[in-house]
Amino acid sequence: MSVIRAFIAIDLPSEVLQCLEDVSQQLKQNLVEIPVRWVPVANIHLTLMFLGDVSDSNIEMLTDILQSTGSGVKQFELSVGGLGAYPKPHRPRVIWVGVEAPPELMNAQRSVESEMARLGYAREKRPFKPHLTIGRVSRHSTNQEVRKIAGVLKSHTIGYLGSARVTAFHLYRIDLKHIGAVYTRIFSAT
Repeated sequence: MSVIRAFIAIDLPSEVLQCLEDVSQQLKQNLVEIPVRWVPVANIHLTLMFLGDVSDSNIEMLTDILQSTGSGVKQFELSVGGLGAYPKPHRPRVIWVGVEAPPELMNAQRSVESEMARLGYAREKRPFKPHLTIGRVSRHSTNQEVRKIAGVLKSHTIGYLGSARVTAFHLYRIDLKHIGAVYTRIFSAT
């Protein structure tokens, strides 16, 4: 039996991805030689649920449920903008751009998570906070480097970057390669 790592996500239009690339480049220029792993623009998406290990034999069941769940959700629009960090702006580990969440997004995420939990996939322990991860701060960063990152984030204001019309949910597989994580779409529910 073969196993893949997988997640369910919403894709973004190329115009928004280009804006996110521009934001990343601005931050990189201010954080030269600071240990941040920047997310390639091709890998930026809005994760609805990380599934983890998925057996090949479960993929058809997952796609059927995802199709059923996706068809029951109204199309909606997301707004992208703002800059922040988790767990806290002064102690950044994940650098993100915000997503304004209409009620339809929250309902869609709960629906996906509920259906996947019925199949045994673990629910996230933290509440869903929609965001787009653009960088991850190394665990080996010094306190001085973390303060520098926090200062750069505080000094950068990112306004509205664009919007995305959500018409589909996607199931992705994750392959870890020497170049980093490669995401491959294996199913789209419209």
